[in-house]
Amino acid sequence: MKIIILGAGRVGESVAESLLSERNDITLIDPDAARLRALEERLDLRGVAGNGIEPGTLERAGAADADLLISCATLDETNLAACKVAHAAFNIPTTIARLRSPEFTDDHPLLGRDGFAVDHVIRPEESVVRYVGRLVDYPEALQVLEFSQGRAHLVVVRAASGGALVQRRLSELETLIPSAKVQVVAVYRGDAEITGQGDPVIQPGDELFLLADRDAVRPALVAVHNADEPVRRVMIAGGGKVGLRLARRLAGRCEVKVIERDLRRCEVLATELPSRVLVLGGDGTDEELLADEGVRGVDMFLALSNDDEDNILAAMLAKRMGARRVLALINRRAYAELIEGGSIDIAVSPAQTVIGELLTHVRRGDVAAVHSLRRGAAEALEGIARGDEKTSRLVGRTVERLSLPPGVRLGAIVRGEDIGLEVVLPRPGTLIQEGDHLVFFIPDKRCVREVERLFQVSATFF
Repeated sequence: MKIIILGAGRVGESVAESLLSERNDITLIDPDAARLRALEERLDLRGVAGNGIEPGTLERAGAADADLLISCATLDETNLAACKVAHAAFNIPTTIARLRSPEFTDDHPLLGRDGFAVDHVIRPEESVVRYVGRLVDYPEALQVLEFSQGRAHLVVVRAASGGALVQRRLSELETLIPSAKVQVVAVYRGDAEITGQGDPVIQPGDELFLLADRDAVRPALVAVHNADEPVRRVMIAGGGKVGLRLARRLAGRCEVKVIERDLRRCEVLATELPSRVLVLGGDGTDEELLADEGVRGVDMFLALSNDDEDNILAAMLAKRMGARRVLALINRRAYAELIEGGSIDIAVSPAQTVIGELLTHVRRGDVAAVHSLRRGAAEALEGIARGDEKTSRLVGRTVERLSLPPGVRLGAIVRGEDIGLEVVLPRPGTLIQEGDHLVFFIPDKRCVREVERLFQVSATFF
């Protein structure tokens, strides 16, 4: 697929890197020629220096035969204008815009073909808020991803000493929680996947990837982590857009304190947040302030400022001072990979939280959702089985008859519609029906294209 990305910031760079790993033809537009040269040297892409809303710049980037434009520049105005020009001047089939303003909802009439011609909207800040919110819901998890309107969850959890499954074989999970719909699709020990090595004995520190019915998530976490204590007290360091939205979301469920160093921003927070949220003027890396505000008794400390170094320091300090669980928002991917799992429990990359939303629109076949895993090395993909036995590689076949790439696992089947959705755990004899939502775990992204083809209906399949 030929893709043009407008904006070489952190989001644009991460999007380009992820899409390049799937052998797409990427052209990156940005006014900063020096930054483009640096990215060209590191990544296999073409850079075009210039203003992405100018037809001439888009033409030099190959817009005449591009399949997709992803506009993720800093300003909403730039992204809206770029999508309009791309459609009107070059008829690019699909346009995606990064928007920060909450005014433009996905179905806003101004985003239609007669308006700004935006086919899909991504909102990194809102994606981060949803992502972190789910981790507050399930504080023992490292990652919580939703499929099929939230009916199925993929949960990543690190096995802890004392957990019922620790020092027992993986196959014993069903006996520990017999009534729960949960399946382990992968186990990693360090960087190595051990799922395919027979029936491994789970050790403390192993990362388990669980696909489960929504109601089975908590029993599964208890079995692996030996804990499921709800979050009652949250401290947020950083009152920017993400901190504000998250504090507003959590205000009715737990005690929330927000620390913000900019006193003018504190005034804004105080007026926009419910009165039960305590807004404090200060530095999230101030040890005395954290001690005075009771960080030792905090269930979750969330470092959400715009500065990676401040977030890392604040989270490490809070952990050392007794916070039960700490999370840091980190833009630089290398930082996130280095620190997660040490003194900082969870590192969240804003760019990575939106990669899945973008990949959903890049995938071929009837793909409903995509989530990037293990810093982009693996993927979870939800697709819809269409057609019949003659036109589909899925419908009318049992699970044992599916032709899957090596290592790819079918983790869950979601069947039904709306409130009647039901999670079915795949067994060898389970028959795939038309309309089923299938959730696959793909440990190697090189297998993505083969999985996509499973969801493509063909009149000449045989």
